[in-house]
Amino acid sequence: MSGYREIWSIPGARTVLVLGLLCRLPMFGAMVLLTVHVVERIDPRYSAAGLIVMAATIAQGISGPWRGRLLDRKGLRRTLLPSLIIVPLCWIVAPWSSYWVLLALVIIAGLFAVPVFALLRQALLGAVEVRQRKQALALDSVITEISFMAGPALAIWVATLWGTAWTLLTFQLMSVAAAGVLFAANPPLRHKAGVAAPPTTGTRWVSPAALGILGLTMATTIALTATDLTVVAGLRALDQATSIGWVLAIWGFGSAVGGLLFGAIQRPIGAWVVVAALGATTMPVAFANSDWSMAALLLIAGFFCAPAITATSEALSRVVPESSRGEAFGWHGTALTTGSALAAPLVGIAIDHQGWPAGYVVGGGVTLVLAVAGALALRARVRRDNTPDPVPVEAVPRAGNPSA
Repeated sequence: MSGYREIWSIPGARTVLVLGLLCRLPMFGAMVLLTVHVVERIDPRYSAAGLIVMAATIAQGISGPWRGRLLDRKGLRRTLLPSLIIVPLCWIVAPWSSYWVLLALVIIAGLFAVPVFALLRQALLGAVEVRQRKQALALDSVITEISFMAGPALAIWVATLWGTAWTLLTFQLMSVAAAGVLFAANPPLRHKAGVAAPPTTGTRWVSPAALGILGLTMATTIALTATDLTVVAGLRALDQATSIGWVLAIWGFGSAVGGLLFGAIQRPIGAWVVVAALGATTMPVAFANSDWSMAALLLIAGFFCAPAITATSEALSRVVPESSRGEAFGWHGTALTTGSALAAPLVGIAIDHQGWPAGYVVGGGVTLVLAVAGALALRARVRRDNTPDPVPVEAVPRAGNPSA
């Protein structure tokens, strides 16, 4: 664990990690609360709540790459300023809106959402050495899971006192306030010892390896979104809705522990292995019959949540140039939101028609299939790349050729 202490001792890295906690805690709380708000106040169907989540995540996915490119070219403050103006205006109105007005507002807010993950990870990688990337990203994932544990639990508890509308407003404004702190701190986005380079234009950073990593990222968030929705549906069906917060906290605790252990492992582990393990351990949660059994099974699945995100983030940072890292991480965020957008209605329909256990089976199963398919495709490509040319003329010794 000495590597973690070394990273924490770096002032720039420590600042970014603390700001990550302040930004993500209310964000995670608001996202879980949005599902509860729709189901309890607007439409009892989980497919309807899934559509709202899908709309929000698609909007965030669209905004991620161009906001990331803006980070590369214009810097942090220029990128954050529209978010600090538009997002609070949307959420002051949204909690008291009808279904379709809420849908429109979450789309607008999503298009101008703070690019938290791309921004913070870019700043974190700019504060540490190359050899520290894996542990730095693992530590960031642990901070993320702490936010995930505290945010939803706090949001659900506050909602029992204030109602979902006022709580949703409060948490969204807390997230905007944290972005304001980030705006004021303005951490550097590149390592000070690095060689300055002009931003990569177009899509020159794109490669088959990068696309494969983004596919694994999408598979990861399918399992995570399925779990988010199914925890709410399952515990409500079991008449244990008051346990939603602490059950999600147990899941997040498992993820935090898994992230720390994964970051401490020096031997490289393929991202597809971790993502496949996440899918395989998510499906058995369908057998839970109480809040305690669900929490125990989610603890096991949680061990692979943070490692999956860490593995894909670290792999992507190795295959793209630093000058385009903001855009690449923007697409990483888009892959995350695309997976959520695909999972939310799919899992919602499965829950509505087959019951809450289907949410875990569908989410985990799709993730497992995509991870294995990606691994097979990568292996096939490696074999093709390693196959020698049929007639490697240039490589053949030409001793008898006077011009050789």
